[in-house]
Amino acid sequence: MSVQDVTSTGTGPTVTGKDLEVVVTDEPGSAAATGELVAAPSGRPGWGRALLAAFLPPGLVFVAFIGLWYLVSYELLDPDQREILVPPLHEVLQVGFFNHDNLFELLGGLWQTTMVAFVGLLIAVAIGLATAVAMSQARWVERSLFPYAVVLQCIPILALVPLIGFWLDFGFSARVVVCVLISLFPIITNTLFGLQSVEPGQQDLFTLHGASRWTRLTKLQFPAALPAIFTGLRISAGLSVVGAVVGDLFFKQGENPGIGSLIGLYLNRLLQQQLFAAIILSSALGVVVFWLFGFIGQRAVGSWHVTSSRDGR
Repeated sequence: MSVQDVTSTGTGPTVTGKDLEVVVTDEPGSAAATGELVAAPSGRPGWGRALLAAFLPPGLVFVAFIGLWYLVSYELLDPDQREILVPPLHEVLQVGFFNHDNLFELLGGLWQTTMVAFVGLLIAVAIGLATAVAMSQARWVERSLFPYAVVLQCIPILALVPLIGFWLDFGFSARVVVCVLISLFPIITNTLFGLQSVEPGQQDLFTLHGASRWTRLTKLQFPAALPAIFTGLRISAGLSVVGAVVGDLFFKQGENPGIGSLIGLYLNRLLQQQLFAAIILSSALGVVVFWLFGFIGQRAVGSWHVTSSRDGR
C-alpha cells in the first residue's frame, strides 16, 4: 500500500509519498502498530542497476563469443588450419589494428564505404519519404507504385550489381545506386504504414475543423508516423552499409576502393588477420549507424510514444 501524498509537519525534512510506502505489520511495538509511517524504498532502480541491466547481458554474450572464438581456434583446429580459417583474436588485433600501415589502409577503405553509405541513405530517404507520402494521399498512386516497390525488394541485388557497374563505370555513383536499391523498401513501407495508421477519431476531428490536405499531413499524419518512420530509417541505415560493402566487393575496377574491396583483396591473398579486421570494422560501422538513427529517433519522438517508456524499463 503506497502513500500518494504525505508531508511531515515537524522540523525535519519534507518527505513525499513517492518515496514512502506504508509498512503494515502485526508485531507489537512496531512503528506500523502505533500508526507511524515507515520510509521504504520506492522500488525504482538506481543508475547503477539500470546500467548493469543494460550492459551486463550483452557483455556476457560478448565474453561467451570471444571464448568460443578461442575454443575453435586452439582446440578444434590445428596450427595450419588456425592460420587460414580462424586466427585468434589477439593476432587479428595485432596485425590488423596495431600495425600502422594496415590500420591506415583499413581506415581509408572504411571512410570511402561510409561516404557511399551516407549518400545512398540520404537519396533513399528522400525518394522513400516522397513515394510514401504520395501513396498515402491517393489510393491510385499506392496501387500503381507499391507493386513495383515489392518487386524491387524481391529482385536479388547481386544479379543487378554487374549491370549497374557496366552502366555507371564501377565508380562512386554505381556504389551509391546499390545502396539506394537495398535501403529504399523499408523506408517506403514503414512510412506508408505510419501515415495510414492515424486514429479515425483524430481524422474526424480534423475533418470537422475543415483542415486542408496539407494541414492534415503536416499536423496529424506525419507527427503520428514518426515512430514508424524512424524504425524504417534504422533498418535502412544498416542496409545501406551492407549495400556499400557489396558494391565495393564487386566494383574492384573503380577508383578509391572501400572496405568491401579490401575484403576481396585480403580473401584472394589469404591475409586472414587483415580480413577479420576488415569484417570487424564494417560490422562496427553498421552498428554505429543503426544506433545513431535509433538515438535520433528517441530524441525526435520524445517521451509521448509507448516505445520511449519501454526503453526506460
